Amino acid sequence: MILVGAMAAAIWIAGVVMGVPRQARLMMVGLLLTGVLALHVVLPDGHPLREATGREPGFWLLLVAAVAVAWGYSQVLGRVRAEAKRRQAPAAVPAASPGQARGPFSEAELGRYARHITLREIGGMGQRALGDARVLVVGAGGLGSPALLYLGAAGVGTLGIIDGDAVEASNLQRQVIHGEADLGRPKAQSAADAVASLNPHVSVRTYSRRLTPEIAGELLGGYDLILDGSDTFETRSLVNREAVRAGKPLIAAALTQWEGQISLYDPARGGPCYACLFPEAPAPGLAPSCAEAGVAGPLPGIMGAMMALEAVKHLAGAGETLRGRMFLFDGLHAEARVVTLEARPGCPVCGGRGGPRRT
Repeated sequence: MILVGAMAAAIWIAGVVMGVPRQARLMMVGLLLTGVLALHVVLPDGHPLREATGREPGFWLLLVAAVAVAWGYSQVLGRVRAEAKRRQAPAAVPAASPGQARGPFSEAELGRYARHITLREIGGMGQRALGDARVLVVGAGGLGSPALLYLGAAGVGTLGIIDGDAVEASNLQRQVIHGEADLGRPKAQSAADAVASLNPHVSVRTYSRRLTPEIAGELLGGYDLILDGSDTFETRSLVNREAVRAGKPLIAAALTQWEGQISLYDPARGGPCYACLFPEAPAPGLAPSCAEAGVAGPLPGIMGAMMALEAVKHLAGAGETLRGRMFLFDGLHAEARVVTLEARPGCPVCGGRGGPRRT
């Protein structure tokens, strides 16, 4: 028995040194034990080989069975792991030309997005949807800064950034995508560089100009989802009109001092549009700008990160979005609530019927 044990140990150790897979090592040890068991069955009682390896075959029969069970378990476990890995990994798709679906994720991307792929609500298919998505962010300021960083980190395939301003020192208190070295640079380019340094797998398009009616329609039409982080009513209204006209969902947030709000405006899919709630510009003094009223530095980070979260949920089809609802946040008193929104009958933009007004 000692001789057989020494031979089994030698086979196992040699297999480890040579890099032989565990299943193969178990199979070789099993073959050795099966051979010993066969000797006990074939050879007569009292034979020297039977005497040297134990007189009864029962012990070897139990060992062979134990090794067979271990080998079978390792086989099943290997198949289960392979199937789990296959289900978690995004489905491979052919390499794509611009405007088409991207190719399969690289090993680096799979490692980068592993925490998303592990989430049941996102998984491989959801991460694939993020990688194929085109998202336009209007404004690279307080709201756009965190939204762009988190969308880039999340693996949104194409990010568009439009902003006509340059980075100023007063921006750095809250617009965390920019740094001291970016002072005087166009915000769109500064933001694009930050996203590229965070995730080289994301394509970033920059538009260092203000959004105007002349370019809005064509620009918004080239994206799947619009995020509005602008700071004027005129720009928000323009973005909303063109988003409704193009049938694009719009995530818009606004803030002042300590308070913020965010919603997903999507009349093409049954929700109200921005004009249903805010048909007219507020009276002077009722909605002062950040420069006039001030703003708590972390507040844009909270609301901008929520914009990115809503975008990820919408694109990946996860959870319940803010379509038809508005999230209101009061940072000064640490309070939050959600209110239900409805389309406004006769809305001049969407018609209040879940779609653009017909003219």
